[in-house]
Amino acid sequence: MATIEEIIGELKVKIIATLGLLDVTPADIGDDDPLVGGDTGIDSIDVLELVMMIEKDYGVKIDSKELGIKVFASVRALASHIAQAKKEGA
Repeated sequence: MATIEEIIGELKVKIIATLGLLDVTPADIGDDDPLVGGDTGIDSIDVLELVMMIEKDYGVKIDSKELGIKVFASVRALASHIAQAKKEGA
């Protein structure tokens, strides 16, 4: 099973690829920086794309707005949610 740090690294690459963030590198996205409305410029439409990518790539559903707000607080929060969901599903 991947560690939180490994998932964080993976997610940064996937976020950039999924959203086509041309001038952003994984190093530009802080592990604990706000994902939505932060320096990355990710908005609610982008979040929908990320939800679909996470469901497809990780098999993890984010099926409520409340959960989405919590999970998309930062890359670390998102990685923790994925790791927890994987552990519970294993």
